[in-house]
Amino acid sequence: MEINVASIDLFKIFIWDFYNKNKRSFVWRNTQDPYAIVVSEIMLQQTQTHRVEQKYEQFMAAFTTFEQLAQSSLYDVLSAWQGLGYNRRGKYLHQIAVKVMEQYGGVLPDSPELLVTFPGIGPATASSICAFAFNRPTVFIETNIRAVFIDSFFHSRTDVDDKELLPLIAATVDRDNPREWYYALMDYGVFLKKRGSNPSRKSKHHTKQSCFEGSDRQLRGAIIRLLVTHHTLTVNDVTILFPTDSARIIIIVEQLIKEGFVTKKNNVLQIAQ
Repeated sequence: MEINVASIDLFKIFIWDFYNKNKRSFVWRNTQDPYAIVVSEIMLQQTQTHRVEQKYEQFMAAFTTFEQLAQSSLYDVLSAWQGLGYNRRGKYLHQIAVKVMEQYGGVLPDSPELLVTFPGIGPATASSICAFAFNRPTVFIETNIRAVFIDSFFHSRTDVDDKELLPLIAATVDRDNPREWYYALMDYGVFLKKRGSNPSRKSKHHTKQSCFEGSDRQLRGAIIRLLVTHHTLTVNDVTILFPTDSARIIIIVEQLIKEGFVTKKNNVLQIAQ
């Protein structure tokens, strides 16, 4: 669509006005520490803010810096991660910390092009980290931002492609204060979803999350949780605990071993060191 300067200006006034009256408060918004921002951005992937809030503070208390996280064991990291789901993200955070310490002297790069080379950091997360940690006017889309731009500029459309949104996001980003501009967009996106139907459903990229109950993801999480609790278990111990899924359990255990979550020695399983 053609970018109308007057419409853009009105949109920005509206978003800032909404934010000034309705801004949400989160502990990760009260820091510019790149480490704290990375932790929050990885935690917030696919997880709602109310679930992240308590776990974030606990995690930050346990691992206060990239250095401390890098020096910790994967067992300790996954233990602290329990309750958030998607254990892979906890493993990614550990790997990110190791890479920051070993390759960047403990200093997180402020370049999206470099950040996308880190485990678990895609283009959108790389750009969001740069916006929130370094106040750089990067351009990215996440679910709440997508909702805002579809509702504001494509209200009568369906099947809206992110490629249509990106020029608008780039045209509206506040180059002096991109950090708070993106907070404002996200807060308005949350408001839109609470108000009624989710505008993101009009996106070409909208997908319904698959059922968690009975999924491989649920079983993976259960196995990790058991190993965090008991430290070691035999393969037979695990299959006995899931008698109706024993064949799937064996396959999932092998996947966890291949992915570096778990080690197996003499048929005994434990979290990888």
